[in-house]
Amino acid sequence: MANILYFGDDNPGSTSAQRAAALERLGHKVSIYNPAKAVAGILASSWLSPVHYRTGYRLLQQQLQLWIKQLINSMAAPDLVWVNSGELLGPGIMKILKQMACQLVLYNNDDPTGKRDGRRFDLLLQSLPYYDLCVVRRAVNIDEYKARGANRVLLVRMSYDEVVHMPFTSKDIIPAAFRSEVAFIGTWMRHEKRDEFILELIRQGVPVNVWGGRWQKSPYWKSLEPAYRGSVLSGRDYVAAIQGAKICLGLLSKGNRDLHTRRSVEIPFAGGLLCAERTSEHKEMYEEGIEAAFWSDVDECAEICKQLLAQDDKREEMLQWGMGRVRSMGVGNEDVCSKILQVVFKTTEFSEPTEKVLL
Repeated sequence: MANILYFGDDNPGSTSAQRAAALERLGHKVSIYNPAKAVAGILASSWLSPVHYRTGYRLLQQQLQLWIKQLINSMAAPDLVWVNSGELLGPGIMKILKQMACQLVLYNNDDPTGKRDGRRFDLLLQSLPYYDLCVVRRAVNIDEYKARGANRVLLVRMSYDEVVHMPFTSKDIIPAAFRSEVAFIGTWMRHEKRDEFILELIRQGVPVNVWGGRWQKSPYWKSLEPAYRGSVLSGRDYVAAIQGAKICLGLLSKGNRDLHTRRSVEIPFAGGLLCAERTSEHKEMYEEGIEAAFWSDVDECAEICKQLLAQDDKREEMLQWGMGRVRSMGVGNEDVCSKILQVVFKTTEFSEPTEKVLL
């Protein structure tokens, strides 16, 4: 088993920490360090943090390089360095890590070659040639990473966590605070128009409830406030809100060029009925009308929600088929992490320099 030096968010509620835990469940030794904590005082500043975000963290590199040097000088060389997200680790840091003479893997949830996040990923994009393997979630990233010097690019599906997202043994034990007819769990984003979509569903008579951060910033907040149930959910509360809803909406981030999201797999695994935008990837993943419900616009979404709310047996049947389907796809964190390590350590042979592992 591998000795893994893991750089990423170590907050237990983060997907980064969940992947690190999955690697440990697979039997590997994982030492996790959060680069953001090395510059925590700066990033905690309400005025400095936005400046560093918009300048791609360039001004933090000297401090982070010193931290990295001290860290690796105090430990034995690992078999693998796993970098989650990676926007804080620029080329200077990657040169230091390269001296450890081990495999370097980048795993990024976002869309660094897209335009949504401005300059946030500038240093990451400059660092791509230093990684032995870059793992991406969007097909459009493959050629864009290669054009920026990435050596190998591996495409995988979004993943759920086998432990964190395990459904409750019975819906009866889910607290009333997390029960709803139709639920959307996600963050308000200025340019995504999620607020307009939710508000239109409500206007058409769909009983939607919302959990998530930043919704108070919406210009429609006064109209949306009665539907708002609370801020960001994590852990068992997140699972309870999914499993406690009759229907769960899956809204995409167009700025992130999504064709499916983590919700696309977390919702069915956690015992929810996925009702999401009809895309090529969603149609590959689930049989429409059998394992999940899909729509192309808000009017179709409203009609589907109304129909499903009136059909208890149909909803339960779709939910069960969706749960079975997502489990058969092999897109849990343990499944995906295992496949990544197989590619890194060449225990699986591939004929092409760029692999697509759409499990």
